[in-house]
Amino acid sequence: MTTGGEVDQLLDTLCPMHVRLDPAGHIRRTGPTLRKLRPVAALHGHRFLDVFELGRPRAVTSMQQLMQRSGTKLHLRFRTAPATGLKGVIVPLSPGQGAVVDLSFGISVLDAVRDYDLTSADFPATDLTIEMLYLVEAKSAAMEASRRLNLRLQGAMIAAEEQAYTDTLTGLKNRRAMDFLLDRLIAEGSRFALMHLDLDFFKGINDTMGHAAGDHVLRHVARIMAEESRESDCVARVGGDEFVLIFRQLTDRARLEEVASRLIARIGQPIIYQGRLCRVAASIGMVVAPRTGTPDAGRLMHQADLALYAAKHAGRGTHRFYRPEMSGDPGSTVA
Repeated sequence: MTTGGEVDQLLDTLCPMHVRLDPAGHIRRTGPTLRKLRPVAALHGHRFLDVFELGRPRAVTSMQQLMQRSGTKLHLRFRTAPATGLKGVIVPLSPGQGAVVDLSFGISVLDAVRDYDLTSADFPATDLTIEMLYLVEAKSAAMEASRRLNLRLQGAMIAAEEQAYTDTLTGLKNRRAMDFLLDRLIAEGSRFALMHLDLDFFKGINDTMGHAAGDHVLRHVARIMAEESRESDCVARVGGDEFVLIFRQLTDRARLEEVASRLIARIGQPIIYQGRLCRVAASIGMVVAPRTGTPDAGRLMHQADLALYAAKHAGRGTHRFYRPEMSGDPGSTVA
């Protein structure tokens, strides 16, 4: 003979969302999953139709009418928030014993799993919901793996792009990056100035002290240029000991001369490498993008080169602005 406790255990296993009602329609016991949805005090002792709002069948307004709907699919929801939608079926027990209502989530199961933190243990072992939860979990795992892979790919792409625009020895931008920025500034119609800096006496460092010493000097000079420029500016290594600095929205000649003078003074200080002194100097040619018209990047670079050569001819370790007479070009660049 099956005891009441055994019946309850059986219902908990097979119907973890069941509700056991007394003949008057009051809730006397609930399954373990239903108890996760609402605290015991909110269910036990309350009338079933006070806890749940019946959507279908619409004609049912009393417990007696509900009892007569044995085997009919019920559409109902909690009257209190969250008003989770439920499906159910009522099965009357022996006369005077009340009834059992077996509930399920139907298509709202995913919302319920999220709202109540349910797991596969909250459903009957044969419920298709378990299979669906496994699929959802697998999908979530796949999406998370895809998200992480995308992040890694994006990081790799960013790193590759950064590497493509970076001089590996000095960490400065390279010629490709300089060309890109120069073209963009021209396309935007921005005002800017351009400096072409070349190291004097650098070949002697490589010849007498070796390329490791030369690399040390280049990195030291690169740090100086980075410190003397703004974050919005571009400092690029465009050759062995040649550099180009592009100053955004800086066209005042006096300020540019100050920057050039500081660069020449700092670069001219002795650089120590393995206890030995390395000495180089810097010559700088400068040009300012014109106020009117569309500048030509190649022409600006050529004009900066001419100004650089003029600085070298003036004795090295100095700077010069481009002037039309340097090339006999009547289309002068005027700041």
